Amino acid sequence: MNKVIKTVKVHLVENIKPSKTIVTSQAIAVFGLLFGALCWGIIWFPYRMMAQAGISGVASSFYTYAIATLMAAIYCAKHWRGVFALPLNIVILSIVAGWTNLSYVLAVIDGEVMRVMLLFYLSPLWTLILAHFWLKEKTNAKGYIAIAISLLGAFIMLYDPQVSALPLPKNTAEWLALSSGIGFSLTNVITRQSTHLTILAKSFAVWLGVFGMSLLFISLSKGTLPRPDDLMATHWLVMICIAMLLMAATLLVQYGVTQIPATRASVIFLFELVVAAVASYYLAHETMAINEWIGGSLIVLAAIFAASNQPD
Repeated sequence: MNKVIKTVKVHLVENIKPSKTIVTSQAIAVFGLLFGALCWGIIWFPYRMMAQAGISGVASSFYTYAIATLMAAIYCAKHWRGVFALPLNIVILSIVAGWTNLSYVLAVIDGEVMRVMLLFYLSPLWTLILAHFWLKEKTNAKGYIAIAISLLGAFIMLYDPQVSALPLPKNTAEWLALSSGIGFSLTNVITRQSTHLTILAKSFAVWLGVFGMSLLFISLSKGTLPRPDDLMATHWLVMICIAMLLMAATLLVQYGVTQIPATRASVIFLFELVVAAVASYYLAHETMAINEWIGGSLIVLAAIFAASNQPD
């Protein structure tokens, strides 16, 4: 009898442990996606604080991602040669992701947060188009519906006959947001092709890319980079906090998207828009017009449609 009870206990333990592990990994993955959405929905505020203190978005991005790159390089000291020996895909990924992140930061500093966010969230539209023509993935009826809804939402949100006869972004910040969304879509397509790259390699490529893109932007523009000794201790504290948040968000999101089906992950990440809407209202006193609410709702609906078009 005792042998039978022991046998049952063994089977129960063996059956329960894997399920607990699965539940735990799923919970961590969901937390990772929500944490990433929270970070990206609020990260514009400390960057604006830096800009108001006289440190441009490019300069603060340079120092922020320099800190992130340095910390990652120290953490990956044993593997740095392998990271730099990776194929051409990671170089392209680094350049594209670098522009995506830098243009996003510059857009949210100078533009209306929710308009910037919504223009960025046209990215599922560009992803569908790039995947269709580049990866030769077939677009089904749901994908075409998502494209149509995205375009309709963008038209309603952007059309202003007093500014232009065409529904186009109305300032530099909105053009940057649009280009950031396209860059994000291109990053997704490159990442989808680069399944051989590790999460650590992809994350390091992003941080190094923003650092390099910021340096290039400064060298080509008339702007100047503040010397490290010109920055106050509070500036460094804010930038270190931003760097640590971005590193944590990048790694957790990368983990989340590897553990959760693409459809569910994409919808969870729309939580960023909720965070941005609340934060922009209370921290920047920004409100949206009725056409922006309607257009933005259609863009979110299109993002959900596009997510459901992705294979799990």
